[in-house]
Amino acid sequence: MDPIKAVFTFCAALFFALSPLLSDGFGTYDPELFHDPQWQAPAHVARYGLLMWGVIYVWTLLSAGFGMIKRGQDPAWDSTRLPLILCLAPGTVWASLSGTDPVMATVLIVWMLITAVWALFRSPATDRWWLQAPLALYAGWLTYSAWASVALIGAGFGIPLGNANWALVALGGALATGSMVQKRLSRAPEFGLALVWAFVAVAVAHWADQAAVMLTAAFCAVVMGAVSWRVR
Repeated sequence: MDPIKAVFTFCAALFFALSPLLSDGFGTYDPELFHDPQWQAPAHVARYGLLMWGVIYVWTLLSAGFGMIKRGQDPAWDSTRLPLILCLAPGTVWASLSGTDPVMATVLIVWMLITAVWALFRSPATDRWWLQAPLALYAGWLTYSAWASVALIGAGFGIPLGNANWALVALGGALATGSMVQKRLSRAPEFGLALVWAFVAVAVAHWADQAAVMLTAAFCAVVMGAVSWRVR
C-alpha cells in the first residue's frame, strides 16, 4: 500500500473541515441568485439541523488523521481513500461555490454524494467508529442535501411544479435513495440516522407554514428509521 494516499486523504479532510471558515453563510445558497428568490424554500432544514455539518467535519478529520497515523498501509482502509479524496478535495470549494453559483454547487454536491457512497461501500467492518460510522453519517447527510439542492434549483429557476411540490420531490427522492443504500448496507445504521435527522429538521422547520411538507417529512423520518432498524 502507498502511505502517501493516507496523507492526501488527511490533507483533503483538513481543507474540507476548514472550508466553511473561508466562506459566508456556511454553505447556504443566496436566495437572490435565483430567478424566483428562495427566501422560504420548503426543502430547507431547521437551522439546528445544520449542526450535523459540524459533527461531520470533526469526525471526518479525526478519521483521516487516525487512518494516516495508524492505518497508513492497511489495505482495507486504502480501498476507501481514492473515492474519499475525490469527494473531499472538490468538496473544499462547495461552501463558497454555493454562495455564488447554485447550479454548479448542486452538480458538485451530487458528485460528493456519489463518491461518499462509493467510499462507504468500500469501508471495512473493522475500525467501525473510526471509518465506517463517520462515512455513513456523511453519506446519509449528503443524500438529503443533494436532493434538497436539486429541489432548490427546480423551484428557484421556475421549473413548473411549485416550491412545496419541489420540497416533496426532495423528500421522496432522499427517502428512495436512502432506503436503497441502507438495505445494501445494513452494517452502517448511521447512514439512516443522518437521514432521519434531516427529515425531522425539515418537519420542525415547516410545522407552522407548510403542513404537507411537515407531514411528509415526518412520514419519511418514520419510514427511514424503520428501514434502518429492520436491516440492522
